[in-house]
Amino acid sequence: MEPKFEVNMNEYLPLRDVVFNTLRQAILRGELKPGERLMEIQLANKLGVSRTPIREAMRKLENEGLVLMVPRKGAEVAEITEKSLRDVLEVRRALEELCVQLACDKMTKEGIEELRKAAEEFEEVVDSEDITVVAAKDVAFHDIIYAATDNPKLIALLNNLREQMYRFRAEYLKRDEFHPQLLKEHKQIIEGILNHRKDEAAKIMCQHIDNQVEAVIDIIRHKD
Repeated sequence: MEPKFEVNMNEYLPLRDVVFNTLRQAILRGELKPGERLMEIQLANKLGVSRTPIREAMRKLENEGLVLMVPRKGAEVAEITEKSLRDVLEVRRALEELCVQLACDKMTKEGIEELRKAAEEFEEVVDSEDITVVAAKDVAFHDIIYAATDNPKLIALLNNLREQMYRFRAEYLKRDEFHPQLLKEHKQIIEGILNHRKDEAAKIMCQHIDNQVEAVIDIIRHKD
């Protein structure tokens, strides 16, 4: 059976990135289902490319936890499990808590304005059907907090973790009912940093992550 998803060619991107973005979007939208095998030849024919960019895309998708390489079977769309969710977000929670505490001490007035602007831009796109756009704006908000720490080692750890938590972030952001609380938490985080209330900001950030964990676990448990 031929894969059912749209090919999004972009003349400004390298072919491997076009393939990666197309497959990532198909997985996140559910057009490629968990457990579905990803056949190199079939995908290459569908996308009109050689097998090389397909292999490169598969490696990147594996790094993001979207694809699983199974011995003697090849690649398949990874299942979302509670264990993988908890493992990733447990680490993210601890690192984000540290980040926001450091940001309370170090963030400048210019940084606060950037953070407010990022929150506004996220709010503008939060109901978009393009989940990659919504996720990118959410990432941009958190990136400003990371940058404020002025700690390259911490930022590197979070950037490495970002790929692994992309799918969980996307699953959370897909659900409209979580958006009001999410927007409220962004505003509370900004206020905590602005007023240098480290304990308050850390508490809100932890709750921000915990809400994501609980929501995605609920999604996992109620999927058909």
